[in-house]
Amino acid sequence: MILFDLDGTLIDSTDAIVSTFIHSFEEMNFDFKGNEEDIKSFIGYPLDIMYANLGIQEDRVWDFVASYKNRYRKISTQKTTLLPEALEAVQLAAKIGRVSVVTTKTRLYTMPLLEHFKLSEHFEIVTGRENVENPKPHPEPILVTLEQMNYNENTHNVWMIGDTKLDLIAANDANINSIAVLCGYGKKEELKKYTPNITDNALSAIKYIQLLS
Repeated sequence: MILFDLDGTLIDSTDAIVSTFIHSFEEMNFDFKGNEEDIKSFIGYPLDIMYANLGIQEDRVWDFVASYKNRYRKISTQKTTLLPEALEAVQLAAKIGRVSVVTTKTRLYTMPLLEHFKLSEHFEIVTGRENVENPKPHPEPILVTLEQMNYNENTHNVWMIGDTKLDLIAANDANINSIAVLCGYGKKEELKKYTPNITDNALSAIKYIQLLS
């Protein structure tokens, strides 16, 4: 079984996310003192946590999230690109195992992207933010996905592929294998703290898994 993170692992949604955050700040008349790198540093966390970390008061966070979602749904496919060799990675993964997605995006925005890039047909389960109470780095998204895949720890070998420590911590706490990819938002030195397996991108990760099987 192979579980993929989405942002920074299979797709590059940096432009869509960052520009929508900036749009929401302007629309909500918030004087954002940070920069784009500050926004990027929190990609992978749920939107409400991102906004809170970027200075939005707790009682206003969900208004900003609503502003974000209103624009993001309109521009997500146009401002998102498939990462190099991501399609090949998913195609190969589907040949050697059962494949699912575990993301902090909601399915409402995940499914159109997967369909747009012709990836959806390869995935058995897509677990989004609304499918769990606790998002990554909590192991719940992984455990919920595995339960739906009828996971048996005695017969199934499971790998989580992701680009941030959130993916790796979740995998460790779910007692499954993990591989970090360097094509996303995590830094190598930080990722090394959570997994010994680090590759350039999703395709190299799948080839590594293939060698072990």
